[in-house]
Amino acid sequence: MQALSADQYARLGRLAEAWTRRYLKDAKGEAHFNPRLGVDALCFQPHLLPDGRRGLLGALVTPVSLSLALVVDDEAAPPLAEPRLTLALPSGRYPFAWEPLSDSSADSHDERRVDGDAEGKGALEGCWRCELLEDISDLDSRQAASRLAQQLMERVMTPAAPDA
Repeated sequence: MQALSADQYARLGRLAEAWTRRYLKDAKGEAHFNPRLGVDALCFQPHLLPDGRRGLLGALVTPVSLSLALVVDDEAAPPLAEPRLTLALPSGRYPFAWEPLSDSSADSHDERRVDGDAEGKGALEGCWRCELLEDISDLDSRQAASRLAQQLMERVMTPAAPDA
């Protein structure tokens, strides 16, 4: 596993914060909302996007689901033109859909920066997401969610066994 830079970790922290600002209030109304969980971007690794740009791929844990998430690694880069994409990962092909993370971009799949901080780096307006588990209400802690995310990423990034 390749270690991420401080900037990459900060970017993933902004991803979790942006999801919280955009979706947490609505998520609390869902039947499978898990109040023991927070929003965490876990197990992210560099991954090439379909257009050749660098991205970060990992697990996004929220109080309602566990998903694969993909963000462009360069905040200044223009976004991909597609609101949907399919990634070929070692274990198979995974469909991703654009998920806006800013109230102002509900219909956009742009990844512009908003609410800039003192360094000029702002919150993400979105990411591509592939929901793998839509109900994680049975998890009893953030640590359990973290372990599940690690197991999920291990399976996703391990080639499927050939059929016998």
